Formats: sequence, structure tokens, C-alpha cells
Amino acid sequence: ENIVKALDDSGVCSILQPPAYEAVEPLDLEEFLMTQLRSEDSALMQELGDFPDDDLKVEQVEKECRTIRHSVPEDGVELDPHVSGCVESYTQPWLVNILPCACSCSSSIYSTDLFLFALPHPHRRPHPLFLPQVKSPTLAGLSDDSSRTLTSSDFDLRGLTPDQRVEGLTAFSSHEELDRFNQEARQGNRHPELFALYPPLDEEDAVEIRPIPDCPKEHTGERILVRCQAIKFEIDIEPIFATMALYDLKEKKKISENFYCDLNSEQFKNFLKPHTPHMDHSTLARSAIFSITYPSPDIFLVMKIDKVLQQGEISDCADPYVNLRESDSAKNKDKLDKLRAQAEAFCHRLGRYRMPFAWAAINVMEVISTAALDVTDSDSLKGGVCQEILINLMKIFRDCGKCGRGSAEGDRLSDEDLLKYLADIKKTPQRRIKTIPGCIKLDMSPVHDTPMGCLSTELIPLIPVAEKNIRPIKEVLEFPSNEVYVPHNIYRNLIYVYPQRLNFVNRLTSARNITIKIQFMSGEDPSCSLPVIFGKSSGPEFLHEVCTPVTYHNKSPDFYEEVKLVLPARLTDRHHLLFTFYHISCQQKQNQSASCETLIGYSWLPILNSDRLQTGQFCLPIVLERLPLNYSLHTPEKLPQQVPPVKWMESHKGLFNLEVQAVSSVHTQDNHLQRFFTLCHALEGGATFPVRVREEKIPENKLEHELKLSIISLSSSSLEPLVLFLYRVLDKLFTLIMQPMVIAGQTANLAQIAFESVVSIVNSLHSSQELVRDQQGRNSLLATYLYWVFRLPDPPRDVQSAGAAPEGRYSTMGRATAATVGNMLLQSRVRSSSNPDIPAPSTSAEDAEVRNILAAKGHNNPGSRMSTYVDTNSHQSPTGNTRPSNRKQFHEELALQMVVSTGVCRENAYKYAWFFFELLVKSMAQHVSQLDKHNVPRRSRFSDRFKDDITTIVSVVTAEIGTILVKQQKELEQAEKVNISLAFFLYDLMSLMDRGFVFQLVKNYCNQMSAKGVAMPTLISMRLEFLRILCSHEHYLNLSLFFSSPASAPASPCPSISSQSSGSCSFQEQQRILALFELSPEFKQQHYLTGLLLTELSAALDMESEGGKVQRKAINAIFSLLCSHDLDHRCIKTDVRAKVAALYLPLVGIIIDSTNYLDFTVSDTRCGKNKTGGPEDDLENVPPINQSVAMAIAGNPFNTLGRNKGLSQPYMSTLPADTSRHLLVCFLWVMKNADRSLIQRWTVDMPPSQLNKLLELLTICVSCFEYRGKQSSDKVSTQALQKSQQAKLQLEEALLRGMGARGEMMKRVGGMDRTIGQRENLRWRKDLTQWRQTNDRQDKTKAELDQEALISGNLATETNLIVLDLLETIVQAVPMADCKDSVVGGVLKVLLHSLTCNQSTTFLTHTFSTLRALVVKFGDLLFEEEAEQCADLCQKVLQYCSSPVDDNRSQACATLYLIMRYSYSNASNFSRVKMQVTMSLASLVGKSSDFQEEYLRRSLRTILAYAEEDTEMQSTQLPSQVDELLRNLNSILSDTVKMREFQEDPEMLMDLMYRIAKGYQTSPDLRLTWLQNMAEKHNDRKCYTESAMCLVHAAALVAEYLSMLEDHKYLPIGSVTFQNISSNVLEESAVSDDILSPDEDGVCSGRYFTENGLVGLLEQAAELFSNGGLYEAVNEVYKIIIPILEARRDFRKLASTHDKLQRAFDNIIQRGPKRMFGTYFRVGFYGAKFGDLDEREFIYKEPGITHLPEISHRLENFYCQCFGEDTLVMIKDSTPVDRRQLNPNKAYIQVTFVEPYFDDYEMKDRLTNFEKNFNLRRFMYTTPFTKSGRPRGELNEQFKRKTILTTMHAFPYVKTRINVIQKEEFDLTPIEVAIEDMQKKTRELAVATHREQPDAKMLQMLLQGSVGATVNQGPLEVAQVFLNEIPADPKLFRHHNKLRLCFKEFIMRCGEAVEKNKHLITSDQKEYQQELKKNYNRLRESLRPMLERKIPELYKPIIRPRDSFKRLSFRRAQEENS
Repeated sequence: ENIVKALDDSGVCSILQPPAYEAVEPLDLEEFLMTQLRSEDSALMQELGDFPDDDLKVEQVEKECRTIRHSVPEDGVELDPHVSGCVESYTQPWLVNILPCACSCSSSIYSTDLFLFALPHPHRRPHPLFLPQVKSPTLAGLSDDSSRTLTSSDFDLRGLTPDQRVEGLTAFSSHEELDRFNQEARQGNRHPELFALYPPLDEEDAVEIRPIPDCPKEHTGERILVRCQAIKFEIDIEPIFATMALYDLKEKKKISENFYCDLNSEQFKNFLKPHTPHMDHSTLARSAIFSITYPSPDIFLVMKIDKVLQQGEISDCADPYVNLRESDSAKNKDKLDKLRAQAEAFCHRLGRYRMPFAWAAINVMEVISTAALDVTDSDSLKGGVCQEILINLMKIFRDCGKCGRGSAEGDRLSDEDLLKYLADIKKTPQRRIKTIPGCIKLDMSPVHDTPMGCLSTELIPLIPVAEKNIRPIKEVLEFPSNEVYVPHNIYRNLIYVYPQRLNFVNRLTSARNITIKIQFMSGEDPSCSLPVIFGKSSGPEFLHEVCTPVTYHNKSPDFYEEVKLVLPARLTDRHHLLFTFYHISCQQKQNQSASCETLIGYSWLPILNSDRLQTGQFCLPIVLERLPLNYSLHTPEKLPQQVPPVKWMESHKGLFNLEVQAVSSVHTQDNHLQRFFTLCHALEGGATFPVRVREEKIPENKLEHELKLSIISLSSSSLEPLVLFLYRVLDKLFTLIMQPMVIAGQTANLAQIAFESVVSIVNSLHSSQELVRDQQGRNSLLATYLYWVFRLPDPPRDVQSAGAAPEGRYSTMGRATAATVGNMLLQSRVRSSSNPDIPAPSTSAEDAEVRNILAAKGHNNPGSRMSTYVDTNSHQSPTGNTRPSNRKQFHEELALQMVVSTGVCRENAYKYAWFFFELLVKSMAQHVSQLDKHNVPRRSRFSDRFKDDITTIVSVVTAEIGTILVKQQKELEQAEKVNISLAFFLYDLMSLMDRGFVFQLVKNYCNQMSAKGVAMPTLISMRLEFLRILCSHEHYLNLSLFFSSPASAPASPCPSISSQSSGSCSFQEQQRILALFELSPEFKQQHYLTGLLLTELSAALDMESEGGKVQRKAINAIFSLLCSHDLDHRCIKTDVRAKVAALYLPLVGIIIDSTNYLDFTVSDTRCGKNKTGGPEDDLENVPPINQSVAMAIAGNPFNTLGRNKGLSQPYMSTLPADTSRHLLVCFLWVMKNADRSLIQRWTVDMPPSQLNKLLELLTICVSCFEYRGKQSSDKVSTQALQKSQQAKLQLEEALLRGMGARGEMMKRVGGMDRTIGQRENLRWRKDLTQWRQTNDRQDKTKAELDQEALISGNLATETNLIVLDLLETIVQAVPMADCKDSVVGGVLKVLLHSLTCNQSTTFLTHTFSTLRALVVKFGDLLFEEEAEQCADLCQKVLQYCSSPVDDNRSQACATLYLIMRYSYSNASNFSRVKMQVTMSLASLVGKSSDFQEEYLRRSLRTILAYAEEDTEMQSTQLPSQVDELLRNLNSILSDTVKMREFQEDPEMLMDLMYRIAKGYQTSPDLRLTWLQNMAEKHNDRKCYTESAMCLVHAAALVAEYLSMLEDHKYLPIGSVTFQNISSNVLEESAVSDDILSPDEDGVCSGRYFTENGLVGLLEQAAELFSNGGLYEAVNEVYKIIIPILEARRDFRKLASTHDKLQRAFDNIIQRGPKRMFGTYFRVGFYGAKFGDLDEREFIYKEPGITHLPEISHRLENFYCQCFGEDTLVMIKDSTPVDRRQLNPNKAYIQVTFVEPYFDDYEMKDRLTNFEKNFNLRRFMYTTPFTKSGRPRGELNEQFKRKTILTTMHAFPYVKTRINVIQKEEFDLTPIEVAIEDMQKKTRELAVATHREQPDAKMLQMLLQGSVGATVNQGPLEVAQVFLNEIPADPKLFRHHNKLRLCFKEFIMRCGEAVEKNKHLITSDQKEYQQELKKNYNRLRESLRPMLERKIPELYKPIIRPRDSFKRLSFRRAQEENS
């Protein structure tokens, strides 16, 4: 049907497309809750916190204020509306939506008891932490042993004491009693919460949370506290005053206001008494807190020092400081007294005035960083006190300029000059500036918490307030060096005035010591000066006037004064700054009056200019004599003509430069904002018309137009001011959206334009690079505004004019358009997909269609908007009688604006939909909280119109997302963000609106999001993200009506299910139960959100997606949900849990179905992210015989580890490991919490195939949650932990007793912060799981690692126990008749698999109980049908018999004894069990490296004890048979003890195993087992080839057996068939008929002695050959397999076989010549210490590129440990060893590199690289020697000996070293050595020259060695030694001639190579080439005479002279040509 549908849709049939997505119609929730709620359900609902009537509360939160009171303007002033608006917004409380339930749920889940039990310990492969220390074997011991037979038992079992026996092994009266007993044991002491043990999701997988934005705060940067502790000069004669400020050198800017302090003594303060009326407390500060927003290494703290004005230049005043010393007081006492007296006089007379004196600078960052280093050494900052930093400040600099231009010193005082100086100092710190000796002591420290007794920059005390009257600390205001984007948050209104310079140079009078008096006037009368100027140190807090310091005798002084004023809140045109200029006479003339001031002139600056604050740079003219009347209304530059005329200095020229800066949160200082605010206030009736804005005047009739313009231009104001006043701007705009304004009697509607402006501001804030966003892309400023600041605009004032109700009229008009426009736009979006900007043509047909769509909507949606625009007046009837209908509601207005917006505005409104959504929600919440006072039911809270708008908005947003997905894939992230914000919107609506309506929206969304043209994974991913957020709702469970799910099975007719036959319950009943586990339409409708989520999961699992992202997302969604239920303290009761689990039963169905085609990766996720395992994990990677192959061979129904995936499925997808774990833990959670009887009924009713899948799933669960041991210990020092065996056992015991584990856990939990943030959702709290976020850190402490191991151990135990419970449920439900064998077999498989994994003692105890119950209940079935499994069972149980943990051992012994007893008494096939146990033991001791025979012996003794104590069996043969079996086992053990001694010497170990295997030649089963053990050992050492050979031998053994048994053409004829693989295999034919009678019971009964087994072994061998790079051997192996497969017609296997063959051949082609095969060494052992190794030689095969030193070191290290370093000697050469010269007390080893050796005839067959490295038996090495005995000598005396060794077997073999059995030697004379060398050189040159892609470097290297001039013993020397003269000895003639011919070929090859090189070189090598050519020619010339001289005797004519003449001449001609 779906296919047909697909055909209809697209016209093209795409079969693989999943069925069309259709969300079901949701239940009407409110209706359901009112009508269908049963009483028991409502009780359950109460459990989960009944639905509150109202989820969202709106609360006021008081503003946190840093100061003790809010900063507000002075009282008693009528403020203008803008200022009062600002002040109100800075002081009113925040308004926040709060979810009350989130708080009620915050009690920690740890109120429930958590138990931790005996912790698992990996006793199988101990972790590297516990490596047992192996004793080095004494090698001498070996030689004694070799005389003993291999199977003698030298150990008396009965001498041991047996272990504790398990009680009541055979005492149960009935099976039911046994089951009940086991179940009670299992249920005790279990973990209630599974997820508490499970690591939480990674951050990126967790469900999205909307972070709560930080509460708005006043901006502060990095804060630094500077305490001024001392300012000392050499002499102390007068008061001095310090000013500190920060400067940023990089930005060339002063970055803080001034801080004034002085440290003058009382005596000096008294000098100034006359001039200081009083001292306010706030001026006594000596410490300041500076703030730095943009720290940089270029920030300096500059301290300027002033003193009281006195006569003389700065340098004159400084002289005494430079020249006098307080220390020479005797000499200078009089001088100092005189100076003090002088100072006192100046202070009395000129104490008001200051003069500059000195300055100093410190680089702040250097100081702070060194301080920080000091601090980190101490543990932590105790109480915030930093260690004192004493800065002996680089001498104090004189404040004198460079005396350029011959002017007086001190003309360079401005800030620009200062910054230049600083830059110079930074560049050249040694620069000489005239300095004054002295020191300043400052203490700087970073501030974290505000200290006691601070004052803000406005001098308001900060919290914490000091109790006592301590010296205050001042906060210094920062002037940040760059923009700071933080909205204003407190009232601040300051202004700073900086006089800069005066120019009186052209003035002739005596104005030289100039000061400026500065006042802030509110009028022109002198009494109008206001006390708003901040005072300096030790004086009044506020002053009326202030004077600038004086530079002595300077007519154009620079000033560096900063005057800080507080501005009055209400400014008028009269307010101005007044400057008065004076000359100060320093010396009192006799005839002068007392005053020292002489007036020069005035200037002023009005503070407002057309209502705007005046700031910036000014250059003012100066008035002489007196100020004109009404001067303050004009600026001095534009003063109108006066009568009498004003007298200006220098004819009205600007002479006085100053700068004014404001720091104000009231004055915007931005034209656009200023204009907007002014016009808004005009609207609110706060102004008289015409309104003045800057230069223009606006009459009332223009107001609307101008206001619109100002609204539009808002977003173009610059970013910083816009951000600073953001909250005010938005508040105003929202008011405009709400209020219809009456302008000039007309109602102006500004809503649309205001909305557009909001949108464009939102857009510009988001697009700005400077502003931060959170992870959901929300602009933080806006998020903060919405969360904390926004409140509903005041309801509009009722404006009635001419009897009409404008709002009523307005909304009627808007509605009809809104509906049509909204839907039309939606249509156009969906339709005109080719060009979204063109609206769809509105032809009548289209209109009709739209109408039909809407009409259809009208019928099925009760809240449809149809009514709205069929009858526009219908809405006039009041709804719910709660309010008059004509009131405009903000949320309705906002929704309307969103619906009717168009163009760019619409695009951005939907792009940043999150803002409008949250705005809607907050305004709706406020609306609801007002309604609530009237108790309005949920359904009637909002009008139908509004619901329609919401539906349209949701639908348009969804369509937007769709459009992005189809058209702009690159905007995917944008789509995701919009999607998330939409989800949160609906999430919030759940708490506010009718929930049925919200479900309807969800349905529409889901259906709309299944658009065509978008990749399926993307859609699912979007819907998932959406649903996850909805499901994270606090009341999700109630919303999903969880209580209406069936939690338990119907009562079954008879009590015991296991005894009941399946027919007794009706078919319908059966179907009903099965249906609970499927995702049915009824389920989806009833449990709406759960249904949707599970539908998505199911779709995701059915689908391919790259990297499984969608699957991951879907699984994580379910995972987070279940995790939240599990840890939700409302779900503690079991009945609630059962109901909740029942809600997820369909999930079980989905998971079981998915096992078909999901390859669950069995993971090694070590607690969290892809941690790789330690060394012990490598064993699983390439096991030669692993479980899965074993199972495959046994032909079992499901094979769990390497799955044979059917080819029928269209695709496979593999889940990544951690995702599989998440899915499985969900499955286990449902299984743990669901009702047991229900599960049991389900397993009874399910078809067998389904049951098999379930069992397979359980096997996967066991693998997935295996305990992995601690994280690898490299994190923790290994040595420290490598304790002996003993310590390890103690530790295990402690862990297993669960010592203090619970306390540990509680401790860890207690350490967490238990309180939960106001808005945070309980459900996603990670810290409520036992895993804190230690997950991803790399540097964990040992304690944390232990803790993690503890928890993951508990997880492993709990998950396995859940599986065990389920298995028991299944087994007990197996009715007696029905296919029980396969069920029991399946269950047993799972149990055995769980025994393969690392398990805890707790779990093992229960598992062994279950196994024993199985043996008792179904023993006969097990021993008859399941022979394979019986073998497995024996092996697993035996393995645990060797466990070091007592409990595990005693359980295993009991089980093994029970198996023996049962097989003897009931099944009477004890011989089979005997055989199985013997083989298991052999295989166990061979494989396991950490196997401990003492424990196994004790277990054997315990089993013996069971047999002896079993009274019932005493009369039978059983005890004696058991005794015999145990003795046999004991002897096998003894063999292996020997192996243990050689654990460290791999070659020796393999020899021993080889011998043991040989000893079992007569018992094929055991030989096979040992060959497999060897294979496993080789594999561990990565010797894949040897491992493969062991399996080939094993296969040959099986082939021998099979060929005896049956004669099939396609089977190999015994081991002969295997010769091509290796000639060694023939050994296996030794098994002759008389030894082996295959029919004897129990012999060759193993699973390998079958065709399947043979194929399995060979396939694994092929795999290993492939790993070892021997691809040719792979082919040979498959030649044997293929006939068998062909005979079986197994084409699937054949296909995959040929595929593997193809890969092998491809590998040969690609990697053929590049493969590295083994490297071979001859190793000889000499010395009695070696025992039977003495004087034996071996060939060792080592990996590809092994150098001689490597193997040499390995052997040396190993044998040094055995014999001691002084005993072992490594022989360093390869000369024959003379036994007589060796020290008998030492051990000698000689290692020589050997190469494979082939005779010439062999080389014909061995062509390829592989053939030259396979089946090798002969090896050669050469030894240089001379007659004199030295190894090397001159060329003419250098002989060489070649030694050829033959080995016993051919390499590769089943071991890596083989005995040498034969040795041949022959010697070469010096000339033969030379010939060999020259031939080799020539060959190399030829090869290098003729390569297909020549290698220039290689060629040049060879040429250099051949023709290079400087080569010692090079070709030339060889020629001179051997060819210079004809040898005297005729025997050497042939050699001489051969060498000559070699040289001729050599020189020819050199020529070719030089030519070749010419074509290869680059341009820069031309000279090199010429050099080579020259050398070559030189060599050729030197060699020519020798090469042309022949030995006449060799060329005597043999035939007739004439012929020979011809031939000779022909030959000579040829030679000359060459």
C-alpha cells in the first residue's frame, strides 16, 4: 500500500523510502482529565505532583544593589520624564517567570538508600596493576627435568586441605522451592536506580537546556586594590600630595579617574589648617580599587606628586631633595629647620595652590603577574590578603621637561607628554631622566570580594559596610580603553573637566604664575556656585570651587588637572561652568595688600546646548575685566554684541583649551537615541509644542511623521550607546506597540513601525561581532532583558474621542487582514518554492483553494479562525466575562504583528524567533497571573483569535525551517536554532495554554516537518531535537498519561506459570499482551509525546545515516528520559515505576527488532569517551579461536560476537559502541522495572524466533556492560602499585567485602551542591547521578579512578543481574512441552557467555546457583542434546576453579561436582564429561598466562572432598572415578607448572609447549588443544604466521582423523594435502590406526573433529596468514576449503571466500615487493650453565626489520636476569667458538645475522619475494679473516669464509626458533672477494639506472661511491691491487680475467648512470654533474691501461690461425667501440 502511495506521490517508485510520516491525532487532554480519570489513576498522578493549575508563576525579585542604597538624584527636584523613567528602571525589582514545581522537586534523590555491594574484580586477566612477579626460571633446573617423562604426577593432592563447601547442594525438595530460594537471594541488596551507576551523556549529547541568563549587573573589569603605604624622600620638610591614575600606553589613553591621597603627618596638616575648613571622612582614603576591563602589558599606574606652591622653578625646589640627606642630620640640621620654616610660611600664605613636583610609573601587569606567582605557592588566598609587594620604585622622576626651546622647565606636563615619556621608558628602561632619590611603597593585590568600608565612585558606601569607623577604600571609576557593551544598570550622572592649556604668550602684563578657578554655576550670581565638585584628599567631600596647580613663570602652561563634578538631575539653560584666571604672586611685596591673586579674566561653558549635554574638546576666548549680563545663555564664541562692548583678550581668539567628558546613564550622547526619547516624551504629554530637537522645532502635526523617522533610525545609532540604553529603548518601543497614540486629535498607530524597529534592533544585536551569544545562538543582552527586565507595558490609557473606541476599531481592522495575510503568506511560502520572494499569484482558483484549506481547518479545529473573518463583529461579545473585549492585550498585539509582518522584517522576526517566543511567553504569563485572580479555567485564558495567530506563527516558523532545509543547506545551523526555540516555545505553552491545543500544534509541526526534498536523517534529527525538549517537561509523565498504561499481566488462571500449558490462556489475551510491546496507533494517541518519540526512534534505527548521528540522537533522547525518571524522587515507589516502565514497553519491541540489522558494537567504552583499554584488551582483537568461531562451528542458532549477517537485509548499520550501550541500558531499565508477571506472560506468548532474538539481545547486553577494570594505570605511577600477589589479594578481599563502599559514595555525593537553580529542570541534573563530570578529565587522581572503578563495577553487577533475572523468568516460564530444549539451550548460551566476561563475586554466586538449577531441572537434555555446550560449561567452570577468590572457587567446585554427579547418576555418560574436563583443563592451562595452579589444586581437592562426603553416592563407582579423573588432571597441571617458569622466555616456552603437544601425539583431542594454545600464545606476541601454522597443523590432524572415518572426494587426504602450505605438516600423519580408534567413547568427540571444525580452523589460519602478510599462503589454504564448500553448495560462503581471495591477490599486487618478511639470526649457546642448551645452535626468526643489537639486547637482558650480569658474556664476532678458551663458570651467547641461502638451481623456482622467504631451511653468513688472524686487513690479504646452516624444519613453523642440524663452510681468496664486491656494485648500479621511476638520490649515492675521487678502498684501488700486473700463479689467471671483465662492465654501467643522472638533476646541480662527469672520465682513463691488458695465455688461438685472427680482431673492434 505504501508503495502505491509512493507511486501516486512522485510518479517514481522508490521502494526503500520509509512509509509517509503521519502523526496521529492527539487526545484532547483537558477533556480526558475532566471526564475519564479513574480514581486510582488520579492517586498515581498525585504521586508525580498533580498538574498545578498554573505552572508558571510571575514573581518580583528585588534588585541586588552593591551600595547600601540605590544611587538616585537629589530630592525635591521635579525630574523630566526621561530621567525619572531611567531612574525608575534602574531601581525597580526584576520580574521573573518561575516554575514553582522545579523547586519542590529539588530534594536530592539520595534520600533513598543506596547500597554498594561486593565489588567485582577482574580475576581472569588481572589488570597491569597486579602483574604477578614471575620468578625467573633457573635454567639449570630444566636439564634435570628433561629426564622425567612429561606426564608424571609429582604432587600429592590429598595433602591439601579442601575449600569451604557450599551448603545444601542436593537438599531441595522441589524445583519451585529451589527457584524461590534463588530469587530471594538475587533480589537482596540490589541498586534501586540503574542510571545512578551509569556515566551521564557527554555534554554535546545532553538535551538542550536554556541557560538562565546572568542577572544584569553594573560592569566591572579585573579589579586591583592599591594601598599606598609610604611615600618617602630623603628629607621630610613639607606636605606633599599624591594623585594616582591608570594609563594605557597602547591605546594612548587615560583609563581611570584620579585617586587622591596624602600621607602627611599631623604637623604638616596643621601648616594647612587655615585653608581647610574641615576634613570629611571620605577624603582620608589611602587605598583605591581600580578596575581594568581590557588588561594589557602596557598599562601603567602613574603617581604624580604635588606640593604647595612656592617661589622658584620645579628644579630649584627639588634641589634640597637631591642634595641633602636626613641621615647627615648633624651637618644639615640648621638647613633643614630653615627649609621647614620657609615651607610653613608658604603654606600659610599660598596653601590653596599647588605646584607640580615629581612623578613615577609602574607597569601594573608585571607586578600583578609576579604577585600571582607568589600567591599560587601558598594553598589559597587566605581571607583575600595578598602577600605584600614592596615596590621600591625606580627613583622618583623629576617632573621636568627636556629643556628644549630654551624655555623654562616644566612646560611639558600634559598627558600626551606623559604618554610619550612612558613609551620611551618602556623602550629604553635605562634612559637617564633627572631623578629625585626616594621610595614609594605600594601594596597591590587582585580583588575578588569587595573589602569592608568601600565607597563607590559617587561616595555611597558599598556593602559590606564597616562597623567601626575605619579608613575608607575608594572605588575608582574606569574609563575603559575600548567599548563596553553592558546596558546601564544604575543611576550615574558625572562630568569630568580637563583644562588643557592656556596661551598668554602675547600678553605683556606680568601674568606668569597662572591658576584657573573652576566653578559649576546654576545662575550668574556668585552665590549660585553649586557644591558639586568632588574634593581631593584630607579636605571637604564636595567643594564650590577648585584651583589648578601653578607652573612657575610660565605664560602658556599645560594643565593636568581633572575636575570631577556630579551633575544635577534636572539641568536648565542657566547651568554652566565658570573659569576665572588669576596670576599668583609668590612673594609678598611690601606695598601690596594681603591678597596674592591678581584677576586676569573669565571664560565659561554652558552645560546644555539645545537640550543636549555639551561634551568634547573646546577652545574658549577669554573676557577681560568683567562678565556681561546674561552671558550664561550663550557660548562665549557666539556671544551677541553688548553695550558697552565686551573686552576680549587678543580680540576674541580662542586661547583656553579644555575637554569635557560625561559618564552618565541618563544623557545618551547619541543623536538618534536623544531624538527618539525626546519625541516619545513629547507624546506622553511631557512637553509643550513645538518640541525642540537639536536645532529644529517640531510642531504637533509633524510629530507622528518625525517619531516614525526616529523609530526607523534607531537601529542605525552606534552600537555602544544603543546597548547602554537597550532596556529603555525596548521598553519604549513595546509601549508604542501597545498604546494607540493621540496626536493632534488623531489616533496614530505606531505598532507596526515600532515592531519593525524592535526586529531590526534584534537583528543588529545578533549580527554584531562584538556581542556574545549562548550556545543556542541567543544574544545574551536580549536573553537577559527578557528573563529579568521585561514587564508588560502599562495598559493603554483609555483614549476616547468622538465616541468611537479606537482600539475596538483597530483590532477589528487588523484581524481580518491578519488571518488572510497570514495564511496567504504561508501558502506562498509553501508554494512558490522556486522564488520565495514572489507571492503566489492570487487568481480566483488560488483563492478558492486557500479558502478550502481554511474551511477544512475550520471544521477540524474547534479554535479555528474562520469565525473571525466571516463575521468581523463576532468577537465583540465578551469572552468569559473577565474583561471588556476592547482592551488590547500585549501578547495578542505581538502575535498579530508577527503574523502580518512582511519582507525583511518578517524574515528576521522568524530568524530570531526565539526572542519573540520568549517575549510572548513572558507577557502571556503575566496576563495569566492577572487572570488567575479571577479563576479562569485553562481553556478560556486566551481568545480564539490569539490561538489562531499562534497556530499560524508555529506553522510559518516550521515552514521557514523547511525552506532553509530545502534551499540553503549551509544554513543548517540556523534551522537547528530556530527549531530549538520553537520547541521551547511549545514547552512553555504547555504550562500556560490548553494542552490539547498545544498537542495539536505538535502534531501540525511533526506533519509539516516531513516535507519532501529533505534528507530523511535531517528531518528525523530536527523532529527529535524538538521532541526531546518537549519531553523534558516537568510534567511529561502526566502529560503522557502514564497511569493509564497496563502495568501488570491479567491474573493467570493457575498459580505456577511454569507448570501451566500454553493453551490455557485465550488467543485474544495472548495477542493483547504481545501488542503491549508494539507501537500501536492507540498507544500513540493515548501517550502522545512518548508515542511520537518512539516513532522517531524506530524510524531512525531503520535508516542509514553517516556515522549513525541520527540513531545516536534518537537513542540519547530516550536515554535522557529514562535517566530522568530513574533519578526522579517522585518515582521511587515500585508501582509507579512499573507504570512508567509500562509506558516504554514498545521500546523493548523496537530494540528486539533492531537486533536484526543493527550491529551492536560490543564496546570498550571505559566509562565514557573512547578510552582505550590497557594491554589486556588486545587479546580480544585477533583471537585465533574465539567464542564466535567456536559457536559458528557448532552451528548454533545465534552467534553473538562475530555475527553472520544475512545478505537479505538491504543495508546494515553499526551503532557506535557508546550509543549501543545507551540503548541497551534503556532496555535493561524497562526490564528491571516492568512488572514481572507481565514479562513472563510475554515470553510465554512470544514466537520462538522472537525469543531467540531476545536471548541474543541479552548476550549483547552482557558483553556491553562487562567490567573493564580500572582505567589503565599509566595515569597513576605503575611502579608504586605493582605490589606482590599478596597485596593484590588483600585488596581484592577488601573490595569484595564492599568495605566502606557505601560510605565512600555518600561522601562523594554529600560533597555536591544540593540546591538547584530556580529555573533549572529537575530532570536533567547530571550531578544527581553517581557520576559527576569527572568523565572527560584526563588528569584524574588515583582516588577518582578507584571511585570510578567501584561504580562501574556496580554497574556491571547490576546489569548482569537484570539479565539473570530475565533468564530465570524465561526458564521458569518454559511450559513443559513447548520447544523447551531450544529455549534451555539458548538460556545456557547466554549464561556461559556471561561467565566469559569479567564478573563480580556477587553475580557469579547467583549465576552458579542458576546453572546448578538448570543442571538439576534439565540435566538429561543438556548432556544429550547440547554436547558442545557441555564442553563450554566444563571449561568455564574449571576456569573459575582456579580463581584466587575463595567464594568464586567454592561456587565453581560445587557446580563442577554437581555436573559430574548428575552425568553419572542420571545421564550415565560420565566418560564424556571426563573427556571434556580433561580437554578444558589442557586448554585452560595453555592459554591463560595468569593461571594459578595452587588454587586449581585446592579446587581439585575440594571436589574430591565432595565425592567422599556425598553419602548417597558412596555405594557407586562415582567416588573412585572422580578420584581417577582428578589424578589425571593433576598430572597435566604439573606439566604446565614447568611452562610457568619460562613465562618470560618466549622461545623456551614455545619449545616446552611443543614438547607437551608432541607428548599428546597419541591423544588427538589434547594435541589439538595444545596446538591451539600455541596459536593463542603466538597471536599474543603478534607472530601471526606461526599462529597460522599451528592452526594448519591442527587442521591437518583433523583431516587425518576425518579421512580415516569417511572417504569423501572433496575432503583433504590427510596431512599430505597440506604440503603446499608447509612441508612440515607431514608430522601430523604420525597418528596411526592402531593408536586411534575413532569410535571409542569420548575420543575425537570435540567440535573441531567435524567438517565444520576443519573449515573453521582453516578459515582462521587464512585470516592469520593475511594478518602476517603471507597472502600467497591464504590462496593455498582456501584451495583446501573451496572443494568442501562446493560439495556443500554453500554459495554464500563461496562468495565471501572469493572476495577474501580477491583481497589477498590485490594485496600481493599492491604490497608485493614492499612486504617485510622475517629477519633471521643464528644464536649459539655455550657453557654448562645453559643445561641442555649448551653448545646448541638455533636459527631465530625475528620480525621484519630487526637489527642485530635488538635481539642481542633482548637475549642479554633476559639471561642477565637468570644468571647475573657478571656471568653472561655476549660474543661480539662470528668466528668459530673454541670451547677450550671459554671460562667454565660463565655463559656465552653468540648472535650472528644470517640470510636465506639458495643454490642456483633453486633460484629458478623462487622468483618472487614471497618464495624467497617461505619454506626456508638453509641460511648463510660470511666471516672475514686474514692469514695473520685479524678479521680485516689490506685488500690483497682479505679472505672471507661462507658458512651454510641447515635447520631441522622449514620456516615458518609452529615455533620461532629451530635447531641447526648441519653446517658447511668454504673460503674465498682475496681476488674472489674483490670479484664478488665488484659484481655487487655493478648490479646495484644497473638496477638503480634502469628503474621505471629512477630515484635521483639513490643513483647519486651509488655514483659517489663508484666514481667519487676520494673513496678509500674504492674501485680504483681494487684495480691497482689486483689488475696492475699479471699474476705469477697461472691458477689465478681465470680470476684475474674475470675481475677485468667485471671492471669493464662496471665502467660501462658507471657511464650509463652518469648519463642517466644528467636527465634527473635540477638546475642547481649542474656543477655537481660536471664534477661527476670529470671524475668518471678520470677513473676511466686511470683504468683503461689495466683493462686493455689481457693475459696472452688465455687467448691462445685454439683453431686455425686465420679464423682466430678474424675472431680476435672482431672481438677487439667490439671492445674498442665499447
